[in-house]
Amino acid sequence: MTYMTTTQQKPRLKIFTWHIHGSYLYYLSQGNYDIYIPVNEQRTPGYYGRGKTFPFGDNVHEVPVRMVKDLDFDVILYQSTKDYLVDQYDILSPAQRRLPRVYLEHNTPAKNPVTTRHVVNDRRICLVHVTHYNRLMWDNNRTPATVIEHGVTMPDVSYTGELAKGLVTINHLPQRGRGLGWDIFQHVRNILPVDLVGMGNGQDGLGEVLHPQLPSFRSRYRFYFHPVRHTSLALAVCEAMMQGMPVVGLATTELVTVIENGKNGFIHTDINYLIRKMKLLLNEPELAAQMGEAAKTTAMKRFNIDRFTADWERLFETVCSGNMNEIIYTDQLFGKQAIESDHSTITSDN
Repeated sequence: MTYMTTTQQKPRLKIFTWHIHGSYLYYLSQGNYDIYIPVNEQRTPGYYGRGKTFPFGDNVHEVPVRMVKDLDFDVILYQSTKDYLVDQYDILSPAQRRLPRVYLEHNTPAKNPVTTRHVVNDRRICLVHVTHYNRLMWDNNRTPATVIEHGVTMPDVSYTGELAKGLVTINHLPQRGRGLGWDIFQHVRNILPVDLVGMGNGQDGLGEVLHPQLPSFRSRYRFYFHPVRHTSLALAVCEAMMQGMPVVGLATTELVTVIENGKNGFIHTDINYLIRKMKLLLNEPELAAQMGEAAKTTAMKRFNIDRFTADWERLFETVCSGNMNEIIYTDQLFGKQAIESDHSTITSDN
């Protein structure tokens, strides 16, 4: 399916943002716009520039912090509380802070999942959530809020599933604790062969696998295990599905709208049920491959990179036009793709 964008035959927009989430920034950079990210000598979080992990294209530009105020941008994209409350006042000029602004919220509320107020409370800023669950849980104040679901590229390595093991890819899992399912992973690992990769896992994991090498590493594992209790939809889940890998995870948050139980993976709140299904996939590689193909079909429909970048291009154009009450969007829920673009209102939750 071809997704038409509103930026065709128009000058490329200049987006300023911080390097907060490397994988997301890489996928965002696939769009038809230029992205400018600040860099300082200390390479502190948010300021380490392009880095060496992701194969960013020529449209991602490093800007020394001291030069940021001298450049012309079209949109300011915040991605963290620190960006919004502190850093913008340190590195942006007053005129830049009055530009069209977007706040990209990657996470679910960390504390109370129902009553937590978002840091942004401004009708002049567009708040973008990465899942409908996130938008539902946050109190978005009076800020216009919408959803742009994830998009990931097709990996160049196909799933084989030859290794009778499950795989978990989460950074710093022991430190992140119950929310990310550290206790669940430990319990399952004592019963089944499941490997953990990612930074900061110490002796409990196999170490970090850089993003460009992850598809080849992941392809041999029988299934992807997502032990997370409460979080956004992980890009790692979308990437595994796009590769043709079945997913086993908890029936919580947005994952319940992605995994069809028994078709493209297994979900449940009963860990013993999930363990039985993981054993089934380990014992029946043909079933795992069949479910993996269904997972790939789901991912191609719902997490298509062209849909993702088209959504972002339309949103950037909308905020630049000053029309915060209307956005052109593609229906993504449950893998349904709109034949023609619909018109929808960016609503304010309060």
